[in-house]
This record gives sequence, C-alpha cells and structure tokens, in this order.
Amino acid sequence: MKKRFIAVLLVSAMVLASFTACSSDSASETTGNTDSQTTKDTDDTKTETKDTSPTKVVLNEVAHSIFYAPMYVAIEEGYFDEEGIELDLVCGFGADKTMTAVLSGEADIGFMGSEASIYTYNEGANDYVINFAQLTQRAGNFLVAREEMPDFKWEDLKGKLVLGGRKGGMPEMVFEYILRQNGIEPGSDVTIDQSIDFGSTAAAFSGGQGDFTVEFEPSATLLESENKGHVVASLGTDSGYVPYTAFSAKKSYIDNNPEVIQSFTNALQKGMDYVQTHSPEEIAKIIEPQFNETELDTITTIVTRYYDQDTWKENLVFEEESFELLQDILEDSDELSKRAPYEDLVTTEFAKEAAK
Repeated sequence: MKKRFIAVLLVSAMVLASFTACSSDSASETTGNTDSQTTKDTDDTKTETKDTSPTKVVLNEVAHSIFYAPMYVAIEEGYFDEEGIELDLVCGFGADKTMTAVLSGEADIGFMGSEASIYTYNEGANDYVINFAQLTQRAGNFLVAREEMPDFKWEDLKGKLVLGGRKGGMPEMVFEYILRQNGIEPGSDVTIDQSIDFGSTAAAFSGGQGDFTVEFEPSATLLESENKGHVVASLGTDSGYVPYTAFSAKKSYIDNNPEVIQSFTNALQKGMDYVQTHSPEEIAKIIEPQFNETELDTITTIVTRYYDQDTWKENLVFEEESFELLQDILEDSDELSKRAPYEDLVTTEFAKEAAK
C-alpha cells in the first residue's frame, strides 16, 4: 500500500506592504501680509518607498543529489536572488515526507516524483498539489553490483537479492518497469528488499546486504571509489524518457502567489539554460559548494554520467504525453486505482512563460 498523505488545511498568506514616508519644509516665513504667506504643500515632497526585500520561499527537495544539477546551478549563480526570491532549501529524504511538508504548509514548494501528486489527488484532497515545472526526463539511479560485470544483462538478476526503493516511489517503480520490459517478474524472478530507508541502502550494501543495489548519485560512484561496488547499468538509459521529478505546490498557493511561482520558474529556467550550454566540468565547478563533502573529480564524473544520458530537459514544460506515461508506469506497478486528469494536476503556463 502506498503511504497515505493527510493534508492540514492551513494556508499562510504572505502580505507585501508599501509604506509612505512624508517630509516637509520648515514653516514658511511671513512678510507682514498674510496674503503673501507662502506655504509649501507637504504633498510636493511626498515620497513612496516600496518593500524591495526578497520573498522567502521554502523548497523541500526529495533528496540532495547531483541529479538535480540545474537547480543547484540556479542557486549558486544567484538566479533566485535575481528573481527576488530568498530560497530556503530543505531535504525531505523521500517523496512521502516532501509531500507531507507541502500539504501541511511547512514548505511552499515541493520537488519530488509526480506520482505523489496523483496519489494525493485520488485520495480526495481539496487543496491538492499541482505540478508546474518538470526538471528531469530520465531516471537518475544506477544498478550497482559487487563485482565488475562488463557484459551485464538484466536477466542476470534472476534469483538474486536487490536492495530497492520504497514501494510506490518512482525509483522502485521505474526499476520494476525495466524488469518487466526484460521479461523479469519482481518478487518471483528476483527478490527486492524494500525495508531499508531511503538513503541508507548504500551503507547496507557496503555492510554485506544484497547482491545488487539501486543507487542515486553520489552513492553509486562513492561505492565504486571505495571498491565496494560497480555500476553495471543505468536505469535512466534503459527506461527511456520518464518524467522523473517535478516542482509542485498546493493549488491555493499557486492561486494566491502566481508571481512567486513565475519568478521561481524563471530562475530554474536560467539553470536549465546553463547546463544546456556548458560542459560537465563547468557545471561541476559551479555546483561544488552544494556537495562540499564530495571531491570535484567525483562531482565531474557524476555530472558527466547524467549529461551523457540526456537527463535534463531544455525547458520545464510538463507535457501531457509524459504525464500519461507516468500513469502507465504506476498502473504497471499496481499502484494506481484510477487515472488522474492532466489538466487538474499540471499547469504549463509558468514554464512556457519562463522559456520565452
């Protein structure tokens, strides 16, 4: 069963106020004739001061990964600052936790797999979450084996134990989708351990659990650098184009703050433009401060992997075809009771405007 999200219907309104400051000259002098008295109208020197302070936006990301390089480029290059946004980035460590933060009002915007928005909508939430920008178009995780397997085939997983992801989450569903595309039935042909918390599978694998593990970066490359594992397949390459992660917010937040959503999307598009026009080495150098515990050479290796498999879209428009493919994958994994309408859960107006 997928995890049920409970929305707390508490919306915080952000009010930007303008204040008027008045100044006046000193009292006018008299010349003995009251008719000749001159008075300076204080309105003549009235000045208005506008609040130019940035708008704080709390963004909860599903994971902190080099997979999301365009967003970190936007942060490090100051694109959010340029758009008048003070970004507070928080890691949710899982789509269920990120969605809960958005629904409760703890976060303004969520960055996660869009399957969470479909689940919430189908559960009958009134103030449901709408996707307004798609960042990645391929899966970002890799299959790691204990030994080098230059001739790896997916059939090699038969009879093996794989450390997988949370049931109902995009990493796990894409993995199972690939298995079925290769004639392998999860659960019967291959055992998948889904009991380990997100982000802890690499440590469990290092400790001896499982024959294979499905890992995001930098965990996959770090396992290789420690000689504790070897990347044998890319789920992003073998699954094809998949709408893997997107930015979303509650309907009420988007309705009440369209200018904030537009500015946020504009900043993201600048980050997308950067990665489309710069080398992996340049991208890695820009986002290095986001991963200060990872060597620059490692960051460059990871960025190159994602760059070469065409991970990032040229724009942020979440197309209907991609949304329907996502629901196909959900149905294939028996995680979807009914399909959700694209027109309710996706808006493209902000992404199209940002791409102009």
